[in-house]
Amino acid sequence: MNARTPAEVVTAASTPADSDFQQHALHREERVWLETNCYVDLWIELLHHYRCDPHAGLSFTVTQAFEGDQFTFPKFSLDDIARLYGLQAQELAIYDTLEAHVREQTRRGQMVVVEMDAYYLPDTRATAYRQTHTKTTIAIDAIDTDAKRITYFHNAGYFALSGEDYDGVFRLMPGLASDVHALFPYVEFVKRARAPLEGHALVQRSVDLLALRLADRPTVNPVAQWRAEFPAHLRALLERDPAYYHLYTFNVMRQLGSNFELLSKYLGWLNRHGVEVPVEIQTSAQAIASEAMVMQFRLARARMRSRTDACEDCFDSMQASYDKVIEPLAACFL
Repeated sequence: MNARTPAEVVTAASTPADSDFQQHALHREERVWLETNCYVDLWIELLHHYRCDPHAGLSFTVTQAFEGDQFTFPKFSLDDIARLYGLQAQELAIYDTLEAHVREQTRRGQMVVVEMDAYYLPDTRATAYRQTHTKTTIAIDAIDTDAKRITYFHNAGYFALSGEDYDGVFRLMPGLASDVHALFPYVEFVKRARAPLEGHALVQRSVDLLALRLADRPTVNPVAQWRAEFPAHLRALLERDPAYYHLYTFNVMRQLGSNFELLSKYLGWLNRHGVEVPVEIQTSAQAIASEAMVMQFRLARARMRSRTDACEDCFDSMQASYDKVIEPLAACFL
């Protein structure tokens, strides 16, 4: 059996690109939802790496809607990232080996954001590593093809992998390399186009983008829409296996709760920078985050006891809180 290289959280002594790596405050301060999703958490740390404040780009949170079987997957707007931070994220065509393209782009000082199989990412040891094949997004900042080693951002951390894991992520193993039906992954590269906005200019551009996002806000309370569909969702949760429960709660409760927690953090940032937002709006956004977590725990107990819990009071709370967030924000900024 080949030895497996363990996950290595890159420390100040071994980091080749950022010897002072520390998580951004959004990942260190107290939160109900410690993580959002791999894309949002990755970009928080990428922006921090580029010495930019991720708070300014969080206006996307006001557009979250209910999509029938899930809530809109929160994502930073790449257009907003360009306007605020001067960073361009563009699709990278993969016509050679992924390894070759990563080598070229990182040689040019650019970050490569790529969809990977978490099966080969040792930092996912507690969930997917050598257990299950699942898609996730990482950002590679350095590669050593001779040593077969990369350093990369993933979720809220900065890690390294090498050896057999390197061969796995780049599909260099004989069984993977010979698979003629394997599709190229979706890849982006990030480059510096201009200096980021700072100070008042950054805050003002963020407010301008918030107004644009509020113009695209949902026309119907999405929590109310979810509530109407929930009886059918609940039957499925009670009938299907635990894996389905975890997938459902990730795509529904976690995306809703973490999105509004980020919105609460964003509104707090605006207030700290002289943009007055009524405190009730911020606290109501945080209330949605907290109640979504309460509901997740209640459904876990209901599953274990094979009992129905319609969570009516959770819906009452979240619906009322939503009504105190989005339309009042629109009244402030439109």
